Amino acid sequence: MIQSAYVHGYSEREAARLADQANTLTQILHHDTRFPPGSLVLEAGCGTGAQTGIITTQNPDCRFHSIDISQSSLDTAEERLKKEVGTCVNQVTFEQADIRDLPYDDETFDHIFLCFVLEHLPEPTKALNELKRVLKHGGSIMVIEGDHGSVYFYPPSQPAIDAVQTQIELQHRSGGDACIGRRLYPLLAESGFSEVRVSPRMVYVDASKPELVDGFTRKTFTAMIEGVQKDAVAAALISEERFEEGIQGLYRTCEPDGVFCYTFFKATGVKCR
Repeated sequence: MIQSAYVHGYSEREAARLADQANTLTQILHHDTRFPPGSLVLEAGCGTGAQTGIITTQNPDCRFHSIDISQSSLDTAEERLKKEVGTCVNQVTFEQADIRDLPYDDETFDHIFLCFVLEHLPEPTKALNELKRVLKHGGSIMVIEGDHGSVYFYPPSQPAIDAVQTQIELQHRSGGDACIGRRLYPLLAESGFSEVRVSPRMVYVDASKPELVDGFTRKTFTAMIEGVQKDAVAAALISEERFEEGIQGLYRTCEPDGVFCYTFFKATGVKCR
């Protein structure tokens, strides 16, 4: 991702979780991720390429510059696309770069795409202003973020809520915002983008959607919360026993009578000045 304080870490398990998340949510998040043929698109903060393969496959007539601050993540992304998609050599250029200080001239790109990036930045507006600098007049920006404050589920579990709250707090302490989805409209508007539109994308999961029970509730969201257990306990945000009880509460929502809901937000804007 974008900064060394990435709260989820850079483990192989986290890379697998990101891949599960991307594959599970493709239709919900990306059915309308389309750019005009011939466009040059900047994918800012591509990480290990979990989204890269999806957006390049859906836009075969576009060229992409996919950047990240982590060279190891870029290496993983490039290898993944060569193996899984097979088109990255011609369609995608991977480059190490900081979203807050881009090595590109003004108005280089036709469109900009970023997904699950702003939530990790202490000053997202500064990053958006830098992205706007390299975007052509009339070009668009597309931003996708989650919002951990949107979580609700059945059966209810206060320990599960407490466990989720520790992840929100840890991300806050690292300078990020795990609830940034609800802020996308004001962030893009304050950064000078016009025609800002935000589309909430709710993920509703019950036993009639086994692919989401496994791919999202288990392998994406609960796996993400499990991943911060050590740090949350070490920071004295929660006891080991309470956290474990919370994780069991999240897994309980995967049972036949369980329900889990989470909302992502997808925003677009245009550079008119």
